[in-house]
Amino acid sequence: MLTHIVCWKYKADISPESRAEHLAKLRNLPNIIEEIISFNVGTDILHLERSFDTGLVSTFADQAALEAYTIHPLHQEVAALGREISEKVVSVDFVD
Repeated sequence: MLTHIVCWKYKADISPESRAEHLAKLRNLPNIIEEIISFNVGTDILHLERSFDTGLVSTFADQAALEAYTIHPLHQEVAALGREISEKVVSVDFVD
């Protein structure tokens, strides 16, 4: 099993509507991309100095499945939106 974690820190001027659009598009990915085993995404509730705004945790059978997800056109579209509206994006991928 491979776990994929991503966090977005949005630019200060990004509207609530743009943030909601990003979240909605992320939440739609499991409906389209069959390689996803599990997919949880949400917004930060603590609002600490170190906090990011949105985070996702997803799992895949193996690295090949993660790669299929990564290159999927719908993922590419959502990833581009996330990069556009974020000042920083971090990720970690590990086998558990």
